[in-house]
Amino acid sequence: MTGTDTIYQNYINRSSMIGGFCAAREAGMSDINRERIEKLRKVMAGEGITAYMIPTADFHNSEYAAEYFHAREYFSGFTGSAGTLIVTADEACLWTDGRYFIQAAGELEGSGVKLMKMGEPGVPAISEYLRGVLDEGGVLGFDGRCVPFKEGKTFEKLAKSRKAGLVIDKDLADKIWTDRPALPCHPVMILEDGYSGEDIDSKLGRLRDVMHENGASVYIDSKLDSIMWLLNIRGADVTCNPVALCHILVDDRNVYLFIQDGEVTGELRAYAALHRISILPYDDFEEFLGIYDYKSDVMYDPDSISYRVRMAAAQGAAKSGNSWELVEAGSPLQTFKCVKNAVEMANIRGCYKRDSVQLCRFIKWLTEEVKRPVSERGPLTESGAAAHLDNLRAELSDYMDLSFETISAYGPNAAMMHYSAVPGVSDAELKPEGMLLVDSGGQYLTGTTDVTRTIALGPVTDEMKKHYTLTAVSNLQLMDAVFLEGCTGANLDILAREPMWREGLDYKCGTGHGIGYYLGVHESPPSIRWKVFPGRQDTPFKPGMIVSDEPGVYLEGKYGIRIETILEVVDHEENEWGHFFAFEPLTLVPFDRDLIDVKYLTPETRQSLNDYHMRVRSELMPLMDEEEQAWLFERTEPV
Repeated sequence: MTGTDTIYQNYINRSSMIGGFCAAREAGMSDINRERIEKLRKVMAGEGITAYMIPTADFHNSEYAAEYFHAREYFSGFTGSAGTLIVTADEACLWTDGRYFIQAAGELEGSGVKLMKMGEPGVPAISEYLRGVLDEGGVLGFDGRCVPFKEGKTFEKLAKSRKAGLVIDKDLADKIWTDRPALPCHPVMILEDGYSGEDIDSKLGRLRDVMHENGASVYIDSKLDSIMWLLNIRGADVTCNPVALCHILVDDRNVYLFIQDGEVTGELRAYAALHRISILPYDDFEEFLGIYDYKSDVMYDPDSISYRVRMAAAQGAAKSGNSWELVEAGSPLQTFKCVKNAVEMANIRGCYKRDSVQLCRFIKWLTEEVKRPVSERGPLTESGAAAHLDNLRAELSDYMDLSFETISAYGPNAAMMHYSAVPGVSDAELKPEGMLLVDSGGQYLTGTTDVTRTIALGPVTDEMKKHYTLTAVSNLQLMDAVFLEGCTGANLDILAREPMWREGLDYKCGTGHGIGYYLGVHESPPSIRWKVFPGRQDTPFKPGMIVSDEPGVYLEGKYGIRIETILEVVDHEENEWGHFFAFEPLTLVPFDRDLIDVKYLTPETRQSLNDYHMRVRSELMPLMDEEEQAWLFERTEPV
């Protein structure tokens, strides 16, 4: 992909929107996407494929994928992190969720790709759409390495019901994308026990206990953050995610790690020899599953391995001649990983405190800088503000990387939840008026951070204050929750959502997600949401889990507001009525008092806001100089 392609596929402005989101897409870019899709159709015809599906995925069902796996973006032009493209002889359609409706509508404009807004009335689900386009004798194709087994099984049944064929071993993008980036490959590092809090042998022991409980002596997994956690290693193969491309097979005695040779250091080889880890070529995983000498049942998580990996394991188990079964179970590694141990939590608390100080320094700098005459400071842009914050984080001693690309969104741009400023394309100039939404985070040896604050840069409207205050109330009500053991995010979401619903508002995303320890900024399985998804089992909260609390208001063409505070689940009390848990804030950054309209605060949320600000003041002031302390004191005065 050329540099120009990357820039213009990474962001787009639409002339129908105001402010920074009013530039037009590069002339001719939509024509390029049309040409690419036509080439894909010719290859499909040559392979006898009726409908070809390109998900947003790598071989590991990762949330974020390296550039090598951006085939959906290459063909459609849509750059969001979630979406599925389906191409037939007659049309091309892209499914994405509510986080990306505005962005996708702009990026797909003129490309000939139809936007399918998932969950909206009248919009068919992917399986429903395929049922309509697959006739008897038709063929559905996809790269089975990029589709989770559970999803792939659904498509297999669908094709069978339509008397259609299924092709799962064709990566058609490879036949068209001539300058496709190479698979990423970076040396792996070992995470010391002082950061992990539990050694590899203890973790393997816990995994094997669960394997035996399920009657299995073999466990297979392709989920990158799970493997990193289990083996106490980290990589750099996915931007902002410290993971290495790999697969594992664990049996009663050994671990087989399938990883690219360029990832393997002398330190890793010595470490592997010490812990009975055999290092094998990354591309040999499926072949190995076909020849491995299975001694009993095989355990796996259908969401953590691909359709092709599951098929290879089934063939291998069948070849053993002993009729071993493949046992589906939720990933024990995901369950273990989301409950942080005492060492991890101590590190995380310190990490968030230091990270919060840097964000406070950024807000102080920003609100002062924007008021200076442009003639003295030069233009101040979204990307310039983001770069300043990124540099502040990089000053911290254990900083490793960002946890995601900083979202710095001014005015209407903030109405897009995952907006990204690109200099020369979409990079609004900041003015001493309105609001800037900044969603950012860092990867540190002591934790992964994620925080959003919406900041007044000058005069704001009464409507902005109302919507900001409602967002603050939503955030505070969830932060103050006390709940019984066994509660999940589905039980608690209403605490954040109710103030919005009462005003006829909603935000088209969940309220919260789990966060890893020097791993993914979005960690499964913890979540806070109101929607119930068939077949998805919610995970009850436990002390040691950390989750985000991030309600918001997004008005297309006007502005966006989000307040995100990261919460730790803690013990509250135990009595005759049960065991109660509560949340404690890890994020320690003041809300913007200039955006608070007190008439929308309840007495309880007013007190909660003031209590939170007193906590921010007491925790952060010792880490600040006198000028910063004076600024923080003013920002945390009681409302």
